[in-house]
Amino acid sequence: MDHGDEGPVIVREQFVGDIRDHCIARHNEGHHGPKDFRLMASLPSVLIEHYINTNGITMREFMKNPEHVKRMVNDPALSDFRIAPGRM
Repeated sequence: MDHGDEGPVIVREQFVGDIRDHCIARHNEGHHGPKDFRLMASLPSVLIEHYINTNGITMREFMKNPEHVKRMVNDPALSDFRIAPGRM
């Protein structure tokens, strides 16, 4: 918890370096599953939480609407977390 100028603020942090390294290694080695059931990405929970908060949606809405996941997986800024090549 951080006590900022506007009062208490909850700050969440997650070290994502190991997850990123694992995704890059799987991508480079071609370990992304069969063509009909590919593992497109592995997104850390802190990134999903940031997306939800930035877009003003709930976790339920995120999970129900596949467009949100697709938008995250195809985001060039998150390309280090991509495993299978191509767009989702």
